[in-house]
Amino acid sequence: MEEITHRTLPDNGVNMHIAEKGQGQGNPVIMFLHGFPELWFTWRHQILCVGSLGFHAVAPDLRGYGDPTRPTRARPTRATTSWSWLTLTPCGPEIRAFACLSVPFRPRNPKMKPVEGMRLVLKRTTICADFRKPSPPCLAKANPFGICPKNPGPLPSWLKEDVFNYIVNKFNETGFTGGLNYYRAIDLNWELTEPWTDAPMMVPVKYEVGDDDMWYTTPRVKEYVHGGGFKKNVPLLEEIVVVEGVGHFLNQERAGEIDVHIHKFIRKFY
Repeated sequence: MEEITHRTLPDNGVNMHIAEKGQGQGNPVIMFLHGFPELWFTWRHQILCVGSLGFHAVAPDLRGYGDPTRPTRARPTRATTSWSWLTLTPCGPEIRAFACLSVPFRPRNPKMKPVEGMRLVLKRTTICADFRKPSPPCLAKANPFGICPKNPGPLPSWLKEDVFNYIVNKFNETGFTGGLNYYRAIDLNWELTEPWTDAPMMVPVKYEVGDDDMWYTTPRVKEYVHGGGFKKNVPLLEEIVVVEGVGHFLNQERAGEIDVHIHKFIRKFY
């Protein structure tokens, strides 16, 4: 993509692909970390915006995704999410703030493994449980969130055909195993992170979510987010932004709006 440059960096035996803009001496680094099933490309709008405003925007293909060397089996890792990274890392001047989209932080439950907890709350299986073992490709009959209709119709206006084809082609090349390993390892990471059970989340946080996001509409989540539980676990949480008419991929669905929110937030610290 024009104005975005790419390079590969060695990292603990894995070659990591990163996309970036705004390289320059002294430019603060803003790291964009994607989710599943995504790529660095998820953040293309934000990279262009933030990278043109005096920041060094960096978005990697996370391990198991896209262009880095892809592990094919779940192995012990220090953390599976950016939230976990904050609790496991001494948050000194290197990490000044954190902006989160979609999934709110929940502290580690010392009495229950994550997969067990999800099954208990949702009353059904989840991707954390369904893809724990290798199996042939298949289509599930169940459709709990209404996201796999038999006749999907045209792409939404925010998802252009060339973007859709780019993502499809990438996953056709790599498969989904590498990305699914994050979910396969979720209980293992729960065991490894026991020493950080009560680790404080002491960095400023901006949380944004779409009101149609399947995570936000999951039972008990709204009560947690707006009822004080989220703020209790994240003391430096700033005003929560709920974007109307938007689903899970709000940084693409409302790119311009999210660009503005992120820029205003990070300007408070640089």
